[in-house]
Amino acid sequence: MRHQNFIDRDKLYGMLDNNAPTESQLNDILNKARKLKGLNLDDVAKLLCVEDEADIQKILDTAEYCKDEIYGRRLVLFAPIYTGNACVNNCVYCGFRRDNKALKRKVLTLDEIETETLHLLRMGHKRALLICGESPRNDANYMVEAIRRCYAAKDEKGSTIRRINVELAPMSVEDYAKLKAERIGTYVCFQETYDPIEYAKFHPAGTPKADYLYRLTCMDRAQEGGINDVGIGVLFGLVDYRFEILALMEHARHLEEDYGCGPHTVSFPRIEPAEGTPFSLPENIPHPVSDKDFMKIIAIIRIAMPYTGIIISTRERPEMRDKLVKYGVSQISAASETNPGGYDEEGDNTAAKPYEKTGNTGAQFTLGDHRSLDEVISMMIDGGYIPSFCTGCYRKGRVGADFMDLAKPGLIKEFCKPNAMFTFREYLEDYASPATKEKGLRLLKELTQTFSKEDLKKRVEGNLCKIGEGERDLYF
Repeated sequence: MRHQNFIDRDKLYGMLDNNAPTESQLNDILNKARKLKGLNLDDVAKLLCVEDEADIQKILDTAEYCKDEIYGRRLVLFAPIYTGNACVNNCVYCGFRRDNKALKRKVLTLDEIETETLHLLRMGHKRALLICGESPRNDANYMVEAIRRCYAAKDEKGSTIRRINVELAPMSVEDYAKLKAERIGTYVCFQETYDPIEYAKFHPAGTPKADYLYRLTCMDRAQEGGINDVGIGVLFGLVDYRFEILALMEHARHLEEDYGCGPHTVSFPRIEPAEGTPFSLPENIPHPVSDKDFMKIIAIIRIAMPYTGIIISTRERPEMRDKLVKYGVSQISAASETNPGGYDEEGDNTAAKPYEKTGNTGAQFTLGDHRSLDEVISMMIDGGYIPSFCTGCYRKGRVGADFMDLAKPGLIKEFCKPNAMFTFREYLEDYASPATKEKGLRLLKELTQTFSKEDLKKRVEGNLCKIGEGERDLYF
């Protein structure tokens, strides 16, 4: 089935012409946002045209309010496993592009995938994202075996990966059904840019990715294949970021109207330098996004789509990531490697390793945050955040529309905060450094006192004690 294009390019660009809100309009939009019901396309178009720094701060403050009301102080952690960098596409901005002769190509064996998984487990991770280039060597059947091996891996403490998300090229309904049968969590695929004219410039003809419409409608096929949770995103720097945000809103609307549930997550990567890829150098990026605009982008999506998870990867510098968790980000990767076999090559992943120092690594892009998982968690504790490795909703079946039915009236909080605390306690007991464990246990004690319902407080205290005594994988 060939689906239809739901992006009206001219309409979206037209909404950005001289559309800055008056002070009264801005206040009305932000007051509307504080009701946690989201915003419409016109509201978002007006916010995207705001340039005054004081007005941008108002947007950031509203996003902070919405984030706290819905997510509280929870912050989900995960790490990617790159299973291969072989790719038949020739995307001009990507280190994996076919014509990049400087790149060392590799597709991991199943044994190597298990080894990479073990490295993540020994850091303390419980959630993994499997990702690779588009190639016959990385087809759906290969990914099925990769998922199975990743789930089967177990470290010396008995820990396993509890949830696998996948970021893969568009595929058929039948192949999506194969992934669903393997208990994946979220299927992620970025459109890169929603502008069909510009898309053709960045994705040369003669490759599968050159088909704009097939990529645009991949989430339709994923839904038809039974995948409840999907994640969308764009690569900022290719075209006007304001157009991309409006297009993301339209994509979310399309999914909501046709399948009863919008995207579970939205990701916000900016173009970063990649070896052998001159286009990705800062001076060659067509529409670079400043830090100020990037923060505004995150804040706008948080208030426009308040129940959607917002993901920031280790592309961004530590100081930027630490700011963005305040204004909307709810999931971050930590201690990431972006080349196949990268964790095994780098051991415990504790040192800074930009590709300029390590040479021809086969990485997709340059990392901005090289902190270890323990260092990231230490930062989170200092900020009063709850590091979460929780996967309870997925294993309880609270996914897709069912998750949103609980999230929108605020009922999901009954599960999320306790479950986050339980997985945090596991990390502190099994993997944390002594200093991190000490201050983490202190934070957990403080958080336990914040439950207003006495019966819930006692249940949380009971499970935390059980984990301290050796029980694992407890969740509501």
